[in-house]
Amino acid sequence: MRLRRTFAIGAVAGIGLAGAAVLALYAADRAFPPPLDKADVVSAEVLDKDGQLLRAFATPEGRWRLKTGVGDVDPQFLRMLVAYEDRRFYDHHGIDVLAIGRAALQLVTNGRIVSGASTLSMQVARLIEPRQGRSLSAKLLQVARAVQIERRLSKEQILDLYLTHAPYGGNLEGVRAASLAYFGKEPKRLTVAQAALLVALPQLPEKRRPDRNLAAAEAARKRVLDRVAVAEAVGEGEAERAEATLVPAKRMQLPALAAHVAEAARRKYPDTSKHLTTLRKPVQEGLEAVARDAARKLGPKLSIAMVMADAQTGDIIGEVGSADYFDASRSGWIDMTRVNRSPGSTLKPFIYGLAFEEGLVSQETIIEDRPADFFGYRPRNFDMSYQGDVTIREALQLSLNVPAVKLLDAVNPGKLLVRFRRAEVRPVLPPNETPGLAIGLGGLGITLKDLVQIYTALANRGQPVRLGDGVTGHPGTIDGEALLDPVAVWNVADILSGVIPPAGAAQRGIAYKTGTSYGYRDAWSIGYDGRHVLGVWVGRPDNGAAPGLTGYGTAAPILFEGFAKSGIATTPLPRPPSGAVRIAQAQLPISQRRFAITASGLLATSGRETAPQIVYPPEGAHVDLGARNGDLSPLMLKLQGGRAPFRWLANGKPLPDLSRRRTNQWMPDGGGYSKLTVIDAMGRAASVGVFID
Repeated sequence: MRLRRTFAIGAVAGIGLAGAAVLALYAADRAFPPPLDKADVVSAEVLDKDGQLLRAFATPEGRWRLKTGVGDVDPQFLRMLVAYEDRRFYDHHGIDVLAIGRAALQLVTNGRIVSGASTLSMQVARLIEPRQGRSLSAKLLQVARAVQIERRLSKEQILDLYLTHAPYGGNLEGVRAASLAYFGKEPKRLTVAQAALLVALPQLPEKRRPDRNLAAAEAARKRVLDRVAVAEAVGEGEAERAEATLVPAKRMQLPALAAHVAEAARRKYPDTSKHLTTLRKPVQEGLEAVARDAARKLGPKLSIAMVMADAQTGDIIGEVGSADYFDASRSGWIDMTRVNRSPGSTLKPFIYGLAFEEGLVSQETIIEDRPADFFGYRPRNFDMSYQGDVTIREALQLSLNVPAVKLLDAVNPGKLLVRFRRAEVRPVLPPNETPGLAIGLGGLGITLKDLVQIYTALANRGQPVRLGDGVTGHPGTIDGEALLDPVAVWNVADILSGVIPPAGAAQRGIAYKTGTSYGYRDAWSIGYDGRHVLGVWVGRPDNGAAPGLTGYGTAAPILFEGFAKSGIATTPLPRPPSGAVRIAQAQLPISQRRFAITASGLLATSGRETAPQIVYPPEGAHVDLGARNGDLSPLMLKLQGGRAPFRWLANGKPLPDLSRRRTNQWMPDGGGYSKLTVIDAMGRAASVGVFID
């Protein structure tokens, strides 16, 4: 009886001690948790819109440690890793008792360590809490930490930590960094040979680095492939074939694209480890290659900037701030897409667009290209020669200066800047100066990004789009009036799409314009199709002159090469809107056959103000507005001459409001013949008869 009582007391005491031990271990676990927070320190990544890596930044201690999850790597690599490192990984709770027993037996029978007993969980414990040297106390701590980690994380989360922190030699950590450095690709798809090498390197990363000790790397890979469990994981015969594959002997540079956008993203979101941009990696790679090759041919000190944007969404899909971010001779760290420079002749299309919109000219209108004096301002052509009588189409295609200034004088320089404000672009005028005629030839400052933004209107039927910054996507359309009406936009595109490509470039179905600033400081070329706009700037960041630098000879070849290397398929330019036709010169109204505007903006006549004349639609024209389909579009009305305000009548019925503009719209009731009349403030009238189809 006494023995039974003693046994019971002992049992209770044992249970109490065991409970106390458990409580003590639980308290110790809570008091000294594993340093999982340290595992969160990873390299910042800048990604394209599809999640592809554009650029990575080393951690504060200089490590390339890219965050990696199970879903980021080839499943076969995971099978090989577990088969080689920890076959019972999914069954144990941090410690593999069988592996410990096997390792101990091998130590006793062989007198040396034949195999280890570290589980993947123990390796993760060592990686997130490294210790100097190998000792029994360090191993015991790993065991304890492994148990703690298993209590807190799932098996997949433990694998994620291993995949992110496994050492691969030098400053490479994690499977993604190693795969990019040795194979030049993400580890999503790996060959058996590549996977085996990535399994082998972390055991002795410095001694097995392929770029330092190729033979050791090959031997380590062979040991992985020879392991029976690995051979079973990869399938029959695969290990033998993988052994015949060469091991890469060089370490490649990690992706280093979009330097300026990447820096901007980090400044904007300093606490974010992954920055998703609107860029597209293939486009960015193509543009950077074009800029780099062109800069090499151009010589020292000259830099190149490029911006490619989606004219419908406003997303920047490719941006090159300089030819080489790290080239000090070109001041590569300066983002030249955001520096105000003289745009040369690149604003001329908008001058012509205003002239088309106001009915002052048509494409075949004759305009003089001869020396002219505008109250002391005497513009001259780039080549110092003059063409005499040319059509408006020829004047824009040849980028003649005198005709452009004549048209700007007629439409008013201030109006041009007002239109740019509709696109939320405000060019910089010289200090204490008001808008003058010189702005048509580059006498103001504008950034490449803003220039691309106003050109989105030409690719988008007149409606400009607000560009993003490469980091923020889909900034949206700009509310308010269009920059130009669709018919004027079509006329401009029709002309610019006929400009001859630079020597050696294939026709790509784009409309483009070039520009050269005063003193050969800036060369520009900007082109667009029905969806994308690409702008190119070439020059010296210090604003120094570069003799021989021209928009057509220097920047235009880069533009065409950029479109080709971007990989973007050409989108056809928009179809002609209602009312957009190219009228032969002989069929133009008399008032539009020759442009003759004085510096005051009035038609040059015998001294009297001219009566109004309807220049569109012309007399007897057949205009397709969709009457056959029953879905009519409005008809654009344009006049020339006369004194505002104007009253329009359609078939004898006045349109709702008086207008001070020389353009208007009329919505027909149906198809057939109609008579349109305009009456100016002096009571003078003009009429045309048209057929609505």
